[in-house]
Amino acid sequence: MQLTSLANKLEMQNKNKIGIAIAGLGFGESVHIPALSTNNLLKPVALWHPRESRLKQASTQHDLPGFKDWNRLLENQNIEAIILATPPGPRFELAKQALNARKHLLLEKPVALKTEQIEELQKLSIQNNLSVAVDFEYRAVPLFMQAKRILSQQTLGKIWMVKLDWVMSSRANFDRQWNWYSDKEQGGGVIGALGTHAFDLLHWLFGPTYSVNGLVSTSIKERKSGEHKTIKTVTSEDICLAQLELESEETNRKIPTQVTLSSVSLKGRGCWLEVYGSDGTLILGSDNQQDYVHGFGLWLAERNSPMKSISADKDLIFAKTWKDGRIAPVGRIQKWWGESIRDEKPIIPGLCEAVQSQKVCDKIKESAKTGIKLIPTV
Repeated sequence: MQLTSLANKLEMQNKNKIGIAIAGLGFGESVHIPALSTNNLLKPVALWHPRESRLKQASTQHDLPGFKDWNRLLENQNIEAIILATPPGPRFELAKQALNARKHLLLEKPVALKTEQIEELQKLSIQNNLSVAVDFEYRAVPLFMQAKRILSQQTLGKIWMVKLDWVMSSRANFDRQWNWYSDKEQGGGVIGALGTHAFDLLHWLFGPTYSVNGLVSTSIKERKSGEHKTIKTVTSEDICLAQLELESEETNRKIPTQVTLSSVSLKGRGCWLEVYGSDGTLILGSDNQQDYVHGFGLWLAERNSPMKSISADKDLIFAKTWKDGRIAPVGRIQKWWGESIRDEKPIIPGLCEAVQSQKVCDKIKESAKTGIKLIPTV
């Protein structure tokens, strides 16, 4: 009797979950689908991919209906929300159509290729009263949240300088094939891949960007493409050096900030954030090249005290983790998004945060062309 009652309860809970379609079967399949497995508000009900063979394979594996026709997916009433994990190029048009069809969205980044496009999506989401989350998953990683908590308590005093190095080797292999990442017109490049995360992280921890100076370069200028190994030109940047002034929301002062991004650095040091203040130093970093989340450590040195390792507070730790470190923080973003849909409240991180990050990306590229220090306008 108790087993029957429990089964009925679980069935009712599943019926009440929000139906989610996953569009894009790279990051969408490897990270978003497993992250949804423990969500008590959302359930995957469909997949979308433009290539039929790939769609059929994933549909069979996950026992979910597949849609090749985007319009048919949008017409389906069982689909209330969509996770858009496609490459950046088509993302804006797909998102725009989904919002017009009154679907809630969780968007991978970069959300679009230009700030103006994200602002258009923002207006549509407000008009249709829809929740649009953006997968800035580092806001959901326990040690990053712990760093935010320490900084909010002003443990370091006045922040004098910030340094962020994100130096990876993911595209250092000359034999890695040309794809959309190699094409700036499709949203490729290290600024879209790492910079969007980096600038959102800095805004979240310290405050908005006041000014930027940028320098970008393309180290590997050609890559082989397709089965016939034709040579194609790489037009996207694989290195970015940026100097920023952040406006501290805590002390109302400007913080000099240096950012180094690279996807072509053999034996690169990974991701390291260094924060130097009047009363202490905070370091957050990982040299793990295989997993962008696992492997981070956090260290704090207060004035006249040695550097010590800091653990995340219990309330920040994940209830469950996976071998792939990205799944747990993405699951936490999904949870916040589900609560936003259910409670009809704004989601953070959302399109507002995406706009601010993209403005910095756009201005860095412009500054690199002109050599002029620029101010991202509100």
